[in-house]
Amino acid sequence: MGFWEHASLVKRIVGIVLAVLLIGGVAAAVVAGRESQGTGEGTATKTVRGVIGSEKSEFFADPDVVKALADKGFTVKTETSGSWAMEELPLTGYDFAFPASEAPATELDTKYKVSGSPLRPFYSPLVVVAHRPVAQVLARNGLAVLDGKPGAEARGTLKMDAYLDAVRADRTWQQLKGASAHAELKGTVFISSTDPETSNSGALYLAAASYVANGGLVADAAGVDRTAPLLKKLIAPQGAQQTSSDAPFRDFISGAGNPLVLVYESQVASLLFQKQDVGDLVVLYPDTTVNSAHTLVPLTDNGRALGELLTTDKRLRELVVRHGFRPQGAAPEFTAATAAHTAYLQQTLTGIHQVQVPATEWLQAMARRSRS
Repeated sequence: MGFWEHASLVKRIVGIVLAVLLIGGVAAAVVAGRESQGTGEGTATKTVRGVIGSEKSEFFADPDVVKALADKGFTVKTETSGSWAMEELPLTGYDFAFPASEAPATELDTKYKVSGSPLRPFYSPLVVVAHRPVAQVLARNGLAVLDGKPGAEARGTLKMDAYLDAVRADRTWQQLKGASAHAELKGTVFISSTDPETSNSGALYLAAASYVANGGLVADAAGVDRTAPLLKKLIAPQGAQQTSSDAPFRDFISGAGNPLVLVYESQVASLLFQKQDVGDLVVLYPDTTVNSAHTLVPLTDNGRALGELLTTDKRLRELVVRHGFRPQGAAPEFTAATAAHTAYLQQTLTGIHQVQVPATEWLQAMARRSRS
């Protein structure tokens, strides 16, 4: 074999060896990368699945929330459902359910034999939103008290006793002083709410109203009977109801829908934090209400770990606030975030009477009776 032939053969052999080494190096790098992913350093290692109320869908879809969870080793995949409808879902294979209040969570705890203390990472009061002229009509007729400079009010209190008296009497907008100046104010005075049989906010609306109507917590069939006629008057004028407060709130902001809409404070706060134009929005806090304590039901150990993380992690608590929710416990994050929005939002809920939610048996009975 001549020199050049020999040299060519050597080059081919060296090339093959280098190729093998390169492939081996790439493979080693891939393996090393996979091993480094397994450490959980900045990379999600646990995929957890859950069913949530739709009011939390934007929170879990937020890229900053996704990253914060991934930094702690979690990828969270969610599907939405009405809070009261979750009990009817087949949740085998899911790690958690996350209704918007404690009552449906208690039912799920019992059904799935969940042990350990409940996890309530954050909460939101129920509020009624109105456009300023509508809120002014309510105030003029003793149904509300408005805060702020006359003509520029953005917050107030809904007087539940007076409002429920108006409902009992079948009062119409046309019967209220000052309403004739607003052509859109016609028909029976009522607050739009969600379906109390499937949706948390609708059920809590009945809980608050029944407490006022009953002179205390409804705790037996007699209490259901006493309050049923009034609760039916709250629901009957509404016709078909939504299973989520998202659509009615979007309709309200766009200028459509009913003059008074029951929503979560978090929905209003989220818009304000995003610096979106809310027009002449007025936020009315019912003087007797029930907080919506978002309660995570852990179906697996990973589900419980997620709930604990949402409750205690500093970064995630900040992101909870960014979506309008109030973190449980002392919440300086919420106070700081809402400092520029106190014209709309009440930071301390002063003067708001928080009442108990009836046992599930009675609350569900009231929901059925209200729609019968």
